[in-house]
Amino acid sequence: MRDKLIVTVLLIIMCLNFFDVFTDISLGVPRWHILSESLIVLVSGIGAFFLIKDIRTRTADIAKLKQALSNSNDKFNNISDEMKNARREYSVVIHSQWLKWSLTPSEQEVAMLLLKGLSLKEISAIRNTKEKTVRQQASTIYSKANIEGRHELSAWFLEDFMQ
Repeated sequence: MRDKLIVTVLLIIMCLNFFDVFTDISLGVPRWHILSESLIVLVSGIGAFFLIKDIRTRTADIAKLKQALSNSNDKFNNISDEMKNARREYSVVIHSQWLKWSLTPSEQEVAMLLLKGLSLKEISAIRNTKEKTVRQQASTIYSKANIEGRHELSAWFLEDFMQ
């Protein structure tokens, strides 16, 4: 919108100075004055031309981006059911492992939040518990799973996907 306003102002300046140049010629104004006003007409026209060209280029780029976004959304919609199913299946695998490790429901919740990358402080805030409680639950989870910490917990569930 701002660019269109600038183009309009430049075109108005160009037109007004163009008519002023003709008026000055008929009045016998000195040549240096006519040349300076002619230069204003020329610069205003060139500025408006390049600005119009830039507006058209940006408009075309925006249209291409909208089309690419639309194509991307279509692809996402096509695979979203697959992704939902894969997520559900993976969640079942994770929860069955929680049961094999004999995690309590609270420990399962903490373990899932650890897998999602939350800090102990964030987990305590979400669960409305003390950070010390979450730290103890995390230690219990690591002990039951026979792992060293949160990185091994994440790696335990990711390593089967990477071969």
